[in-house]
Amino acid sequence: MKARIKWAEKASFIAESGSGHAIVIDGPPDIGGRNLGPRPMELLLMGVGACSAVDVLYILQKARQTVTDVWCELDSKRAETDPKVFTDIHLHFVVTGRNLAENHVKRAVELSAEKYCSASIMLKKGGVHVTYDYEIRAAE
Repeated sequence: MKARIKWAEKASFIAESGSGHAIVIDGPPDIGGRNLGPRPMELLLMGVGACSAVDVLYILQKARQTVTDVWCELDSKRAETDPKVFTDIHLHFVVTGRNLAENHVKRAVELSAEKYCSASIMLKKGGVHVTYDYEIRAAE
């Protein structure tokens, strides 16, 4: 996997993935940023959520669960001193569908957390306390 990060102006950069997709990354105004895109640590947090959400949806689909929506809300804490690494990340999944079996949802979240989500597992190995929970909602 490759990526390219190119300075655009002030504290803004263009990040391009190896698959050819691009996103603007910007720093906060106090270092010259103009709020044109997410901060680098926000991208890291979003990457963890996306990595795990992809797993959960895929596992539930393979289990033939009728999923109509999935989202992951993340809450994190960072160290107060440099480097201001993540110390805690909590992922809360909301899974909506028809006749969803709780054991399947629970297992999908567990498999992502313990086996498949390389982003969160990598951070756990680096000392970040990563927790998960979920709620199931019936589709209307």
